[in-house]
Amino acid sequence: MLALTHGSIAFAKDAASVKILSPANNERLDAGEEYPLNYEVTPGPGGDHFHVWVDKDRGPGIHDSKGTYSLPKLTPGQHVITIKVVDKGHVPTGPQQSINVSAK
Repeated sequence: MLALTHGSIAFAKDAASVKILSPANNERLDAGEEYPLNYEVTPGPGGDHFHVWVDKDRGPGIHDSKGTYSLPKLTPGQHVITIKVVDKGHVPTGPQQSINVSAK
């Protein structure tokens, strides 16, 4: 069961899941603009928090189970955005989702 305390995850034994709600996979974004990444994450057993990767750059740890993360301004070209659930040592526990976007 997942319990929320002030919008944060109070970890439980629910099955892990990661959902990127927006932007959509293969969406075209304007280069140099900030975009919101809307997500829903259930870390599952062993998961402590998650990180957002833009290409190979890891963002800060996030404990909110759903919400919005501000993506950095993207340079022109193809980019991969990934959410990975990790343990307290920042080791991935398995659940993740990636999308591809292009910035023009």
